[in-house]
Amino acid sequence: MQQRTYKTAVMVVHDCVATALAVILTFVFRFNGEFLAERLHALPLLLPPFMAFAGLVYARFKLYRTKWRFASLPDLAGIVRAASVLALTLLVLDYVLVSADLYGFYFFGKIAIVLYWVLQIFLLGGTRLAFRYLKYARSRQSSARGATVPTLLLGRGGDIEVLLRAIESGSVRKLSPKGILSPRADEAGQMMRGVPVLGGFPELERVVASLAERGQPVRRLVATPSALTPEAEPDDLIARARRLGLPLVRVVSLGEGMRDAELAPLEIEDLLLRPTVAIDRPRLERFLTGTRVIVTGGGGSIGSEICARAVAFGASAVLVVESSEPALHGVLSQPALAHAEAAVTGALADIRDRDRLHAVFAGFRPDYVFHAAALKQVPYLERDWTEGIKTNVFGSINVADATIAAGARALVMISTDKAIEPVSQLGVTKRFAEMVAQALDAEQSVAGPGATRLIAVRFGNVLGSVGSVVPVFKAQIARGGPVTVTHPDMVRYFMTVREAADLVLTAASHADREARSLPADPASADQRAAVYVLKMGQPVRIRDLAERMIRLAGFEPGDEIEIATTGARPGERLNEILFAREEPRVTLDGIEGVMAAKPVFADRAVLAAWTERLRQAVAAGDRAAAEAVFEAAIPDFRERAAAAAIAEARPEPAPNPA
Repeated sequence: MQQRTYKTAVMVVHDCVATALAVILTFVFRFNGEFLAERLHALPLLLPPFMAFAGLVYARFKLYRTKWRFASLPDLAGIVRAASVLALTLLVLDYVLVSADLYGFYFFGKIAIVLYWVLQIFLLGGTRLAFRYLKYARSRQSSARGATVPTLLLGRGGDIEVLLRAIESGSVRKLSPKGILSPRADEAGQMMRGVPVLGGFPELERVVASLAERGQPVRRLVATPSALTPEAEPDDLIARARRLGLPLVRVVSLGEGMRDAELAPLEIEDLLLRPTVAIDRPRLERFLTGTRVIVTGGGGSIGSEICARAVAFGASAVLVVESSEPALHGVLSQPALAHAEAAVTGALADIRDRDRLHAVFAGFRPDYVFHAAALKQVPYLERDWTEGIKTNVFGSINVADATIAAGARALVMISTDKAIEPVSQLGVTKRFAEMVAQALDAEQSVAGPGATRLIAVRFGNVLGSVGSVVPVFKAQIARGGPVTVTHPDMVRYFMTVREAADLVLTAASHADREARSLPADPASADQRAAVYVLKMGQPVRIRDLAERMIRLAGFEPGDEIEIATTGARPGERLNEILFAREEPRVTLDGIEGVMAAKPVFADRAVLAAWTERLRQAVAAGDRAAAEAVFEAAIPDFRERAAAAAIAEARPEPAPNPA
């Protein structure tokens, strides 16, 4: 933080000096003799207020938001706009005030003001571009010296050009691009930043052999996002890479222009979904910059990704709350957090421990809390039902109360699609926690516009998270099968860990901004959403998923890898639902890829009575009493046995078309 402040101060001083120099050079170039002497004599009176005003104008046009080494056309446009405002200001002062009231003649004049405008743009923009070029030259020399891995780049021209700039700037290291393969035939034979386009994906074997004959054996393939779209036929690309024995990695970018680009192994699950939902990065940067964030369950797959994304979008401090010491150590050791500019710390705390949780939250004083701590494995919760209630219900209540007590602006509770018409302990405990959060949110809404918002986000199945079906299938394929599915017609919604984390942050931004309106306001009451869901397209049939994964691994389903049906497990249903029938939908203006619903919940006093009855049932180990509470609170839970019996016969609606 101190380094950032120092660099900003240097930029401010430079721009003020450039402003003074532009004025002085304007006088020197435009006037001479006594006209020049008179104007230079007036500089001590003119320059200080003008430089102060110029500094405000530069800040208004965000000249200090971008590092000079990344100066680009948008930054130059901001400089032009700022210089134009300053020139117009001089014009107004000269023609309206100075000439009429002080001197009786034009102090600058139109020609001098135009000259000033040109000089000001040159002195502000030229320095930035020169600095960028010097950095570019140094980084290109450095990357050339460190380029040790002969590489083929895969993708369309736009993506490849950005990746090449990232390699030149040092964001992506050790790669020595020898050629490009593009899925577009019209790009063959072109040069991109000095690297030739050698053909298309079907020519991979020929290009690799040709480079090897010239003494440039390819050791790695790097795929950009455009190489993994369905029309690029990535399945065939993976098969070709495996036949050649070449590692295939994909580009992962956390920053604008791939400034924080990373390379990650291309996994089978990267090809299993619809196109990733595009998240509004500028919105999340505006929302999170400078904020303090707590993530409960931050050592898990979803919680750790929320931590990384919060840091990437500008949070100033992140506290990871985790009950598992190894998980806490693991997430704090991740490079994205260990080397972050934000202050990232951890706290060992169990959300079941109310006093400890309140102490941790009060000491940190968060702006936003993301509650990802939960027990979520359906079979275990069906057996150990008390533990699910202690964590998913009582623990969530503790987090909500601690968030409100700490004065945070919003709490986002991670829920599940299994919370709708629940048939399992996971679903019913999560739905009950949602209802408590919605009741508290309604209670907070009467406390004023700055009161804590409490919302929930429902996920489908998150690829890569613990217990997800994809890593289970991968492990079964690796040992030769069989691949087990519980029912041939079971379907699920899927989303990536990155999508899940960005959905959480987007929901928080909407809840704390557009939806922060009092219920009494009829013009905006419909925007006070309580539950947010990602648009995940059509659900995926699990058996189809298993068959495609087997083929992507190079085997034939049924012949080389068997698919076995094991039968549905307790608490499992064939179809997933995202919204309850009685939940009214909310239109989210300006937010793509996300849906929401208004709250449906019981009275706060009634919920408190149900919660106390749950505590008594858990203490007594009385499962029937606990389920009676859930049946009273969530009537759909009474129909779980009948729902399980007819699940196969009931078609799944499509509530969120892609």
